[in-house]
Amino acid sequence: MSKKVPNISEAEWEVMTVLWESAPLTANEVTFSLQKRTDWKPKTVRTLLDRLVQKEVVDVNKNQRVYTFFPLYSQDECQRAEAQSFIKRIYGGTLKSMLVQFIQDQSLSGEDIKELRSILDEKSKKS
Repeated sequence: MSKKVPNISEAEWEVMTVLWESAPLTANEVTFSLQKRTDWKPKTVRTLLDRLVQKEVVDVNKNQRVYTFFPLYSQDECQRAEAQSFIKRIYGGTLKSMLVQFIQDQSLSGEDIKELRSILDEKSKKS
């Protein structure tokens, strides 16, 4: 989608994960799937679904007897938007600052360094 992906909360992200796995789903199917990993009540799940519909991240198919929910954005689109938001909030929008901190703080294997170098080399070829 070309329009900006709305911000979603951690709880809403859980609902989205279920929908990305096997949408379209009914509210009951989403609730059942989430009860395997959360202690949320059906009313909580329904509230989260309603919020996602209001934010226009999820839509509802009302053409059937039972409504089904499906995502309007791919998981990749939402991950990119979330990453951009994180970088903007925490690192003032500077990707370099974040990368430097992560590289300095994390123990990287030789293989990790090789992979990162390869990604950067590919990126510089495209620029």
